[in-house]
Amino acid sequence: MNWLWDWQRGWARRSIRDDHAEPVLAGWFGKARIAQYPLGLKAPTWLVIGGRGAGKTRLGSQWVNGLVGATPPFSDTKHFRIALVGETLGDVREVMVEGPSGIVAVSGAERPRYEASRRRLLWESGAVAQAFSSEDPESLRGPQFEAAWCDELAKWRNPDATWDMLQFGLRLGARPRQLVTTTARPIPLLKRLLNDRDVDVTRMRTTENAANLAPGFLAQVEERYGGTRLGRQELDGDLIEDREDALWSRAAIEAATLAHPPELGRIVVAVDPPASSRRTSDACGIVAAGLDGQGRAVVIADATVRGVRPMQWAGCAVGLFHRLGADCVVAEVNQGGDMVAEIIRAVDPGVPVRAVRARRGKWLRAEPVAMLYQQGRVLHAGRFAALEDEMCDFGTDGLSGGRSPDRVDALVWAVSELIPGGAGEPKIRAVGQ
Repeated sequence: MNWLWDWQRGWARRSIRDDHAEPVLAGWFGKARIAQYPLGLKAPTWLVIGGRGAGKTRLGSQWVNGLVGATPPFSDTKHFRIALVGETLGDVREVMVEGPSGIVAVSGAERPRYEASRRRLLWESGAVAQAFSSEDPESLRGPQFEAAWCDELAKWRNPDATWDMLQFGLRLGARPRQLVTTTARPIPLLKRLLNDRDVDVTRMRTTENAANLAPGFLAQVEERYGGTRLGRQELDGDLIEDREDALWSRAAIEAATLAHPPELGRIVVAVDPPASSRRTSDACGIVAAGLDGQGRAVVIADATVRGVRPMQWAGCAVGLFHRLGADCVVAEVNQGGDMVAEIIRAVDPGVPVRAVRARRGKWLRAEPVAMLYQQGRVLHAGRFAALEDEMCDFGTDGLSGGRSPDRVDALVWAVSELIPGGAGEPKIRAVGQ
């Protein structure tokens, strides 16, 4: 990546004294990824969410050493009092301090020494980093710091109490700051930080650090966990949670997911068109499903699009129809009446269109389909992350993520068309064959 190297050299020469620029570039800064640079950060808290092996620990260690040594781009002033907070004291020592990517391992000429009896890391400059455990929030009552590195916050035993005690201790220096490195788990504290305007957020995926991982590791974990809830959380750093009043759960969807699609008989493409084509408008839900030999509906594609004109979403639906060799396109006509079918036929007059009109609320239409999932009568041929997110956040208010559940609507029409008796027969009328 020559462009990155050129950019780094230019930045270093503009921002760092001439006698310091080359040493900085020769070190970790000259090799790190863009996501590991604290560039343009203004908030006092830097939250880094990443997958396993994404480089979070290395970043934290370099950040601490950068503060102690006043090394750009982390700091231009030396820091002398730092807190290191982990799930347990053992984690602080074994991972943050003495681990393969820990502070000691990545230190330069001035290697700090760890005093286990006093739970502190000492530099010759006089800088001290104290170790704290989320098991004992009260131990943070009293000490004061200029900065703090919090590792794996989503695993902390007492996250709220530990975080609160730490905030009271960040009261030294001109600009107290803290770095949080963690994998993603939907704990309340992490969700609050993600929505806090005083927090800068960086996301890193495991695949971004492939050059520093064991050969074959990524291929193995991607094959086993790729697209699963665990994989999205542990590899992609996605924050995934279930809504308590949702009709679907992630565990149930994963249980209904097939490794290989079966032979299918009848196939339909369902379309839930938006009311307008503005960029901020609802998406056009496009979901395809087919019937297997046991009479089960199998979801095989999610081609949903957003912010496109009618002829474009119709083209996507027709393209999917031909690609899958489908039998018909099922289109909801509440938003556009007969015009919806006419738009599809304008793209390809030979595509059979069956129009469906919603006469009940979204929740009532979706509930019978959710029951079919519980009965094992609906399966997924692969992972459809965006669709699954929408399903697991679809509540009694008929919304998902505060928006219209367009993917879910299309899913409901597809499954209802294939298994009309099991899901409650939709009101269907034929539109010109």
